[in-house]
Amino acid sequence: MQNIGTVFIKMGQYSDAITSLEHIMSERPDPKTAFNLILCYFATGDRDKMKRTFQRLLQVDLKIDDEDKYLPHPDDKHANLILEVIKNDTLREKEKQKKAELERCVMAAAKLIAPSIEATFSAGYDWCVDCVKQSPFTEMSNDLEINKAIMYLKQKEFQMAVDVLKSFEKKDTKCAAVAANNLSFLYFLQGDHRQADKYAELAMVSDRYNPSALVNKGNCIYKDGKFEKAMEYYREALRTESSCTEALYNLGLVNKRLGQNESALDCFHKLHAILRNSAEVIYQIATLYDLLDDVPQATEWYMQLIGIVPSDPAILAKLGELYDNEGDKSQAYQYHYESYRYFPSNISIIEWLGAYFIDSQFVEKAIQFFERAAVIQPNQVKWRLMIASCHRRSGNYQQALETYKSIHKKFPDNTECLKFLVRITTDLGLKEAQDYATKLKKAEKAKELREQLHPEDIERERASSGRAGSGRAGSGRAGSGQAGSGRSRGGSAESDGGGSARSEDLDGDSGRGGSAGSSRQNSARRTKGGSGMRSLPSADGPYESEERTVDASYVDPLGPSMERPKTAARKRDTAEDGFAEIELGDDLLPE
Repeated sequence: MQNIGTVFIKMGQYSDAITSLEHIMSERPDPKTAFNLILCYFATGDRDKMKRTFQRLLQVDLKIDDEDKYLPHPDDKHANLILEVIKNDTLREKEKQKKAELERCVMAAAKLIAPSIEATFSAGYDWCVDCVKQSPFTEMSNDLEINKAIMYLKQKEFQMAVDVLKSFEKKDTKCAAVAANNLSFLYFLQGDHRQADKYAELAMVSDRYNPSALVNKGNCIYKDGKFEKAMEYYREALRTESSCTEALYNLGLVNKRLGQNESALDCFHKLHAILRNSAEVIYQIATLYDLLDDVPQATEWYMQLIGIVPSDPAILAKLGELYDNEGDKSQAYQYHYESYRYFPSNISIIEWLGAYFIDSQFVEKAIQFFERAAVIQPNQVKWRLMIASCHRRSGNYQQALETYKSIHKKFPDNTECLKFLVRITTDLGLKEAQDYATKLKKAEKAKELREQLHPEDIERERASSGRAGSGRAGSGRAGSGQAGSGRSRGGSAESDGGGSARSEDLDGDSGRGGSAGSSRQNSARRTKGGSGMRSLPSADGPYESEERTVDASYVDPLGPSMERPKTAARKRDTAEDGFAEIELGDDLLPE
């Protein structure tokens, strides 16, 4: 009948499945059948029968003897010998399996029906907890409360989760330790490291050998910059539980932070043996090989990482960079272009692709990348200058002239653009050359005066003009795009950016701010020694005009163009006869 009911559920015939499962529950009830029956009523939306069946699940008789018989007898040595034999025998293991199956079914059923049996999720879970408290399995009510807090976290109701977890502070030791672990992790994610450290201490007091509590304590110390002490807690957690992946990962991060790359690599290799397909672990191994200048190994591990996260633009760009450093331009172009496909707003990748096509003499293809860069950073004049230079290199002088004119319209004080305009209009024999030469003269004069008045502002502008960078949102993954992932194990939660310190940059960069302008203490600032502003002529003196030559020289931002091959036929010199001065003897003449 159990199999018949399962087949009906698979076929979607829930009414027939309910008939078969109800017959089993009336004859010989068991937790699995009750759970399947709850699933059927959940599928049909019968709220009252879901509640009734959940209560029937809690009343299932597991036919387990009293647990007191496994308690030791201080005065009876013979009974203790018998207890040593039976406490781990096959029958005892069978009883443990039955109880574990019931707990699993109760937890899953409560999580399933809680949002459906009442108006709110919280009210539904409270009803399930009350039912468990009134059943023979009262100890499971605390586990349900912990699950309720975790559900609040999943629904992003953090304050409700904190309230539920804080209610365990005065309960039994086991539940208090689990709740303190989760509270420590939660406060760590919120940045309240003082509270996180407090609850990590409470969890350690409740259970000194809890690896999750040791990891959380180590994370708090790590944030305080005490890396050696944090390493001690991670190692203690590993001594307590050798398979604690959070402690092993964080130990690798601490070693990496301290510059002990070989030790960090050893930690991550051990972790890779446990978590074979973890993108974060493989990324850390590849990064460490890169720091150790082992390029072949770094490339191999990055290739493995691409197999797991094929659409991560940061990893693709890193692979392209490695191949570019090795001189393999074709592979570098492939990975840079793949990174561009997945993240087309990365300025550094766009600039690399444009430069690649210019080096390859495909100037027309470079234009589209510089145009995208100009859209992303419309206030950066260098992208527009590169577009115009590409048009000029490809021989499209008219389009180059129009581009320079549009640049001048948007940036009228840019001397580089004016130099290009003077040169190109002069080469094309246009009348506008003199107008642009006059504008260039005025722009250079204004620039010179500005440098004299505010030299520090000019230096700041020059320093910032080259920083045309791009900002990335999210990869997490860290450094690389580590993909942030949260995990919960044994009542302790960890994530790449939080509870288990799964972040290479736990110490955030301090914000940089300040005013860009300079305060002038005097009405005009002049330099000593005659290098300041020119003095104005006296009111009575004659006006003298000054002749200034316009500097129309310019430097192509794309670099000097390659010399074209000379294919025209040249005039060859007539070769002189090499035997003209040689006298032929009689012995060389034919007879």
